[in-house]
Parts: sequence; C-alpha cells; structure tokens
Amino acid sequence: MSMSEPEAGLRGRLVDVGVELVAQEGAQALTLREIARRAGVSHGAPRRYFPTHLELLSAIARRGFAELGERAKSAIADGTASPRAQLTALGRVYLEFALDNPGMYELMFRHDLLESGHLGLRDTSLPLFGVLVDLVGRARPDVNARLVAGALWANLHGIAQLWRWGSLQLATGADDFVPLLRSALDAHLGPEATR
Repeated sequence: MSMSEPEAGLRGRLVDVGVELVAQEGAQALTLREIARRAGVSHGAPRRYFPTHLELLSAIARRGFAELGERAKSAIADGTASPRAQLTALGRVYLEFALDNPGMYELMFRHDLLESGHLGLRDTSLPLFGVLVDLVGRARPDVNARLVAGALWANLHGIAQLWRWGSLQLATGADDFVPLLRSALDAHLGPEATR
C-alpha cells in the first residue's frame, strides 16, 4: 500500500524537522514528541509513518549519509586527479562534514541505528566506504584495499571526534586538521611521492 501525497508530505516534513532539530540541538534532542511538536502535529502522529523511534532516527540519519555522499561525489569528480589526491579531497570532505554537522554525524554512526536494519541504513553507509576502498586500491594496488580503507576510515573518524573535543589541538598544537589528514594518509598509504 503506497502513501497518499499528503501522507508522504507529512512523512517528509517529520524527517525535515528532525534534520533541522539535530542541526540546532544535537542528536539527544530527537524525541518523537519534540519532532511532532515542531512539525505541528499530535505527538502520536509520527508513529503512523515511523512505527518506532529508531525508524524515524534512521530516516533522519539517511539524509545525513545522502548529503555526505553528495559532497564526497563532488569532491572526487575530477577524474584526472590521482587516487591520492582524490583520497585527500575525500578525507577533507569527511572531516569537514563531521565537524560542521556534529549532531548528524553522531546520529549517522549510532550503532543501534546501523544494527537495527531500519530503512537499509547500513546499506546507505556502505557505498561511501566502497569509494574509499576503490581509491585505496588504486593508490596502493599491493595492499588489501578493504583492510587499509577500514583502518584509514577509523583514523578519519578518530580525527573527527578528537578534533571536535579539542584533544588533538591540545596534544599537537595544530590549528588545522589538514596536516593530521596528510599524516593519516602517509601512515596508511606510505609517504606521498615527491615530484
């Protein structure tokens, strides 16, 4: 049974409100009651479209993955750039997204949402990892690209989190994450060849 246009509109509005709320107040503010209030509907209305709270949160997180995916696609669109240059651009976009959207970033990687299987959220996150694997494989055809990409992704995730907390700035004296990104790429791919 498909939804009518008004139902689809309300479903989309609930997700839109959730996206705005997470941007303004963080992931902890995403209660069904608050989303319903801001959408101008009864507190029970979201349950008609999202039977569980996790399903609504997954739909909101899906928007975050879509935005990150679009940014990543734009960053590496130059097919003439080397795989290393594309990985640098991808890493920068990933870190900028994480730092500019901390509430959404936190929501996107919540284990309970990824494990719940709602709306194929894990499937939404995997294509970007596939891009990372492909670029690592082209930059270093001599390594297990999936494992190196996983380690690089974990490194980027750690940089994002520690930078947001202020820990890396304190520990390294850095005022920009780009040198850390370059160091992470060197650690996982080897030093960049100089011309």
